[in-house]
Amino acid sequence: MFRHHGFTPLPLDAETAEEAADLAAIHADPFDRALVATARRTSRTSLTKDGTIARYGVPVAW
Repeated sequence: MFRHHGFTPLPLDAETAEEAADLAAIHADPFDRALVATARRTSRTSLTKDGTIARYGVPVAW
């Protein structure tokens, strides 16, 4: 389904998981911190309507 819309799923590797764990607890949801870490490590935009994500300094679109 994702590829049909031009998206490529990214794996959650150990380095990204470690970065997510080290992020400030601005967001209480560990999965959302993993999204932030993935966006930071891959220089991508996070697709979310959660305004808290942008407080981490990553590009956000929705």
